[in-house]
Amino acid sequence: QVQLVESGGGLVQAGGSLRLSCEATGRTFSRYAMGWFRQAPGKEREFVAAVSGSGSSTLYADSVKGRFTISRDNAKNTVFLQMNSLKPEDTAVYYCTARSKPFVTRVLTSYDYWGRGTQVTVSS
Repeated sequence: QVQLVESGGGLVQAGGSLRLSCEATGRTFSRYAMGWFRQAPGKEREFVAAVSGSGSSTLYADSVKGRFTISRDNAKNTVFLQMNSLKPEDTAVYYCTARSKPFVTRVLTSYDYWGRGTQVTVSS
């Protein structure tokens, strides 16, 4: 079992930055690919970014490529999402997720564990 706890959400003006963190329980953190998804009101949950178990491979949604950076610290069981140049359309609840394989994917159903989410609101 893996438990995920997100932090770092909040309210920011357009053009600003936020850094999300997700701490995971467990001793085999590096065996899990980690991802971030988001869900805006009235919309489906969508892929944002993912990082492989080793951290050597990353994947991004086209809408955030060049603005967001995903990274991980396996010694601290933590994954990060650095969000720069934020836009109002980035407003959503952001969910941290873990996959029981070390390889990245953007497929939601491939992820096995989910955090409760953290709210990100970008004002115009």
